[in-house]
Amino acid sequence: MPLDVSKLMAFPIPDGRQEIYARDVAFYALSVGMGQDPLDARQLPYVNPAARLKIMPSIALVMAHPGFWLADPATGVDPASVLHAEQSFDLLAPIPAAGIVISRSRITDLIDKGPGKGALFVTETQLYDGMNRNFARLERTTFIRGAGGFGGKNPPKDAIDMPERAPDHVIELATRPEQAFFYSLNGDTNQIHLDPAAATDAGLKRPILQGLCTAGLVCHALLRSLANYDETRLTSVRLRFSDIVFPGETIRVEIWDCGAFRAYAAERNVMVIDRGRCAIRAIFDHAGSYPQELK
Repeated sequence: MPLDVSKLMAFPIPDGRQEIYARDVAFYALSVGMGQDPLDARQLPYVNPAARLKIMPSIALVMAHPGFWLADPATGVDPASVLHAEQSFDLLAPIPAAGIVISRSRITDLIDKGPGKGALFVTETQLYDGMNRNFARLERTTFIRGAGGFGGKNPPKDAIDMPERAPDHVIELATRPEQAFFYSLNGDTNQIHLDPAAATDAGLKRPILQGLCTAGLVCHALLRSLANYDETRLTSVRLRFSDIVFPGETIRVEIWDCGAFRAYAAERNVMVIDRGRCAIRAIFDHAGSYPQELK
């Protein structure tokens, strides 16, 4: 059924509000697999609340999460038809380690893939701290199966190309069978990740891992390979979800020094994230000048 544009655009996406504590920062890192090697001293500052906590940049994706608002019938969207297609975040200022975070979201674009096909819509979310300082901008593209044909514009051509050479880094990170349950406590309550019956109703064999959980694992790999676990250097990530991940699978991340990346479910050799790009803040070299920043 074509997307009911009037209902979706009229729906008031709720603002999110969350009071952040050290345990929330540590829990997020744990929920995306940081700390699986308890002897890796580089990972421990992300997961030990008693230490001087480091903040994973990708925590911005779940801060003040408004919840799965598309489950509200007033949106006119069948929640079982929804898939997360693309995601990005840009950090505009340091992420607060504690205090109030507020999110404000709006739909910025609608894309029609044609009758009998899908529809896409783009949601922009701005994050603010307790002093109303804007510290992050998120952009999410949502795919709705079978909702095309509403008369919207056609999708733009994808201009992002991957390098045509072997990656400079390959990192494998394991997920756990129960990881979707841990990750859901960050605010993602979509039942296709948690309830086998809901997953079956959506045409899936079994519950799948949240796309943003996979994105968090990929950010871990980027921190390890390009930033030596310096969380202040990873300032921007863009990626496209190309297939599903089942909890318990291993994520193999291929990374280029230019900031390009992609990821596979290693056991099935299926690409699950494609056309990724990140920005790494440059640091002073010994001569006192900046090396070229990754774009």
